[in-house]
Amino acid sequence: MSKDVLKELARVLEERKQAAPESSYVASLYHKGLNKILEKVGEECTETLIAAKDAETSGRHDDLVYETADLWFHTLIMLSHFNVQPDAVLDELARRFNVSGHTEKAARSIATPHHPAE
Repeated sequence: MSKDVLKELARVLEERKQAAPESSYVASLYHKGLNKILEKVGEECTETLIAAKDAETSGRHDDLVYETADLWFHTLIMLSHFNVQPDAVLDELARRFNVSGHTEKAARSIATPHHPAE
């Protein structure tokens, strides 16, 4: 996904924070609060998992792409709720290049001992 698309989405999502709840779907989510936003992220995650299983058997990926777009969109709303820009996630992904997944996970466990190991 292009950083330009993410920046434009972040800009629009920020605008929607100030909009009346009846003016847009995103504004209504912000108005309903974090629990509703998280509920939508969870729903979209489940739908993405189902689409992935369906893609495995059907060989078709259109629903998987559609549901993943919904999941990413709602995740961006969640990040925006906390005033976290998409670039923060992209920067974290970039930081992980050439770092073993096992090494990165171990470093996270040491850095944040209050979180149980995954």
